[in-house]
Amino acid sequence: MMRSILFALSVLGAILGIVPSLFAQEGIAPPARSAQTFNPEISLDGLFSAATFSDPDHLQFGAHDPNKRGFTLQNLELTLAGNVDPYFRGEAHLIFGLEDGESFIEVEEAFLTTLSLPYGLQVMGGQFFTRFGRQNPLHPHVWDFADQNMINTLMFGGDGLRSPGVQLSALLPLPFYLELIGSAQNAEGETATSFLFAPEETFAGRPILERDVHDEGDLLYLGRIKTSLDLSESVTLVAGTSHLFGPNGTGENTSTRIHGVDLFVKWKPLTADHGWPFVTFQGEAMRRSYEAGEAALDDGTVLSEETFANDGFYIQSLYGFARRWVAGIRYEQADATDPVDPASGERWRASSNLTFYPSEFSKIRLQYNYDNSDDRDDPIHAVFIQYAFLIGAHGAHTF
Repeated sequence: MMRSILFALSVLGAILGIVPSLFAQEGIAPPARSAQTFNPEISLDGLFSAATFSDPDHLQFGAHDPNKRGFTLQNLELTLAGNVDPYFRGEAHLIFGLEDGESFIEVEEAFLTTLSLPYGLQVMGGQFFTRFGRQNPLHPHVWDFADQNMINTLMFGGDGLRSPGVQLSALLPLPFYLELIGSAQNAEGETATSFLFAPEETFAGRPILERDVHDEGDLLYLGRIKTSLDLSESVTLVAGTSHLFGPNGTGENTSTRIHGVDLFVKWKPLTADHGWPFVTFQGEAMRRSYEAGEAALDDGTVLSEETFANDGFYIQSLYGFARRWVAGIRYEQADATDPVDPASGERWRASSNLTFYPSEFSKIRLQYNYDNSDDRDDPIHAVFIQYAFLIGAHGAHTF
């Protein structure tokens, strides 16, 4: 374990040292750096849960979900961030986890962001979550519920959609907030399950082919528009629409499209004390069109070309009814339960939870799920108790 931690820290050091090394290779004196370069923001957050299910063969497919009876380490995340120089900010999120009793480390995100481009432009490059909708870019410790939304798991897999690439965003000079976002990323791996995920996997019975990147048509592209309006002094609305296009691994020329809309409304009175009371409403809806190619299986079966259409949504509301106390409800519906088998049936789930924040650095949550799927005779009841803590400096999250 210690060797793994040292390896992760050396990788992180290399990431944060990319720009000075490039300057040294070119014989160019690097620009002056602030003292913060040598004193990066460091934080560690831990997310743990205890869970029980009425059926041990439950339907929790999120990689960070409470996934078994008993205790689960949902997430342990080390974050390092800081300004590299006057032009770039570096940020890395390393995940430590347990799987079948074995420890593992993965680079969840590691990217550079520009700080001083004109005209409201910003470029980000590296490994990052695709900014599709509201839920996908979020890290598990800021989720409003103990588990991942069903529709996000169906569309983007258990870990969410993330991959190496580049993103360009523009904040337009208008009287209201309007942001345009576009990105190009690799479409391969288990963190892109609607596209080119692991070759040993299948989609609707079809084996996933190994497809290399030959040209720009083999990448994954995102387009997003996000706007925000103050409806009154106490009510703010944020709305967005996202669109994804990329290749999938069931054929040489097959592709996947995902479209989504999202909405967030928050009420907070001018007299709020440390943010309480408040009420939020949030929802997302998505639709996927997956072109599956023709496949000849080992048993002689031939699967013809077919387009699978899947959709689903979630809506949720939080009520901060007293300082440090938040109650939440959520309803979700999707037309498939298994992220790699779109024909596995209709499913809906209702959840409620109660969260207590002893401080801004910790929370304790109690959650109940009622999970109903067409491919099960009985609904699944689930109860989670979740505890989270945060140590160190941590940047603010997107509103």
